[in-house]
Amino acid sequence: MLITPAYAQAAGSAGSGGSAAFMVQILPLLLIFVVFYFLIIRPQNKRMKDHRAKIEAVKKGDQVVTGGGLIGKVVKVEDSVVEVELGQGIKVRALKSTLTDIVDPTAKPAND
Repeated sequence: MLITPAYAQAAGSAGSGGSAAFMVQILPLLLIFVVFYFLIIRPQNKRMKDHRAKIEAVKKGDQVVTGGGLIGKVVKVEDSVVEVELGQGIKVRALKSTLTDIVDPTAKPAND
């Protein structure tokens, strides 16, 4: 009674946009996903792949850092286990997957 027939007709035709309105609504979500992929997911996968290759290439004599923060020299390498010498006569066995970094022995410490 308060709405005239002309207003009622205009409101009914506005919802019949169909697929064009759906694409306008979904486009920002797709754009956000693409941005997340290129800024977060892709670089992280590359970093993980590089780290995995570096850990698989560990060899006898390398200086490594374990996940617990221990620094030592690799004495023996097996398939998934390395033996690390932490000090004079102190050897531990560690899984390769727990190694976090291979340290360059020629690098100077930051505080020297």
